[in-house]
Amino acid sequence: MISTLIHFATLTKAMAVGPALEDITGDLKAAVQESGIKDGLLNATAIGSTVSLTTIEYEPGVIEDLKRAITRLAPPGLGYEHERAWHDGNGHSHVQAALLGPSLSVPIRQGKLVLGTWQQAILINHDNRARQRRVEVTIIGR
Repeated sequence: MISTLIHFATLTKAMAVGPALEDITGDLKAAVQESGIKDGLLNATAIGSTVSLTTIEYEPGVIEDLKRAITRLAPPGLGYEHERAWHDGNGHSHVQAALLGPSLSVPIRQGKLVLGTWQQAILINHDNRARQRRVEVTIIGR
């Protein structure tokens, strides 16, 4: 009988005003290494309604392109209903984060994340203020 292992980790990142991107691939690789799991699945979830996770080639040109695209999709300064209710100026931040989503799942094979050569896991703060962001990681496998 093969037993299934479960490992938990928490990542915390100080992030600038959004859209701010941070490569967390190394942190996720370290969590896999620490878990001892050789084959399985890593799930990472960003905690909060103005933060998201995705994958992208983490290089200056693509980072700038993604920031611009995010801002075009839900620009600050529009008449967001959230801002009418809360007057906090971050209605766009909630919409941006919802469009990209809070979670990422990555297969693990032979103790390594299965990502493309130019594919990194990216945490994005969308809020209109600097934030301390938390990512909860669950690794399941054998």
